[in-house]
Amino acid sequence: MTMLAAIFALAVGTYLIRLSGPLLRKRMTLSAYTEKVVKAGATVVLLALTVTSTFLVEGSWAGWALPAGVLVGGALAWKRAPLAVVVVAAAATTALLRLVGVA
Repeated sequence: MTMLAAIFALAVGTYLIRLSGPLLRKRMTLSAYTEKVVKAGATVVLLALTVTSTFLVEGSWAGWALPAGVLVGGALAWKRAPLAVVVVAAAATTALLRLVGVA
């Protein structure tokens, strides 16, 4: 029961945070510089998450196979390959490198 209450509380909080954007957009005005900084901040957070997930697994070095797979996936995404191709190629690269012993 406690778990359900926590899930419900988080769901309501998430909904209210998402709802606050459209409701407060007309009440608050941000300068162009502030909007630029906020957009850049979101990009920085995603980049930091990507980098730490690429190089660290459970707090230690992930080995060379995972960064190689991310590199292949990133290159294919940059070339605008379909998402399924990007994901399969990145996973296959990582798996094959681990299979041959490049960890």
